Amino acid sequence: MPTPRARHPARQRGFTLIEVLVSLLILAVLAATAWKGMDGISTARQVADGNLKQTLRLQSVMTQMEADLGQVIDTVIVNGLQFDGAHLRLTRRTAEGVQVVVWYVQRGRLLRWSSPVTYKVGELQKYWMSSYQLRGKEPGTLTALKGVEQWQVYCFRSGNMSNCQSTGNVFSQTAAAQGAASGATGGQSGLSGLLREQLPNALRSQLTLGEGSGFGGTLTRDMMLAPQPTQN
Repeated sequence: MPTPRARHPARQRGFTLIEVLVSLLILAVLAATAWKGMDGISTARQVADGNLKQTLRLQSVMTQMEADLGQVIDTVIVNGLQFDGAHLRLTRRTAEGVQVVVWYVQRGRLLRWSSPVTYKVGELQKYWMSSYQLRGKEPGTLTALKGVEQWQVYCFRSGNMSNCQSTGNVFSQTAAAQGAASGATGGQSGLSGLLREQLPNALRSQLTLGEGSGFGGTLTRDMMLAPQPTQN
């Protein structure tokens, strides 16, 4: 009988070194492409989040300014509102009394300073006078917005819009108002004069935004003031 031949196992063919290197190269290219795409998505998301935060910041600043103007009150002791080309000063009513608030531009920043709340005439006069010496580091000062190149404010009076630095309508104080102020100060009236400038009905704020603000161009916002009692 024939002797059976021994069967040799089938030879198993593996990957050559060149094939492995080519595969690794392909995987590296795919990984780099995927990483670049993920990085682009992440960058776009960061930019979108930054723009959203800057927009919300700008909106909150305008909302705060509108809130201040909506609470303006003419105490007859100091001016209710005054703009000198750089500083917007106003007296604002609160639940506890009155405070002086100043919006102004300094070194490319829009700042807001607010004095302590008071119900005393002497303190109100002191806070008003101190608002002419602000340097941007006083307690109560906050940086509202960065990247502000220019700021202009216009006043709406008697149906006309004009520069707030121009003289508005004046009215004569009543003897009753003078007597009330005199009694509040113990005989010292503290009045700036018998003729006072009438408060505007509304303001137009124009902010020129540049580098650092996240925006460009001019932002215009019209804001109403609180209605004031009729002066005689």
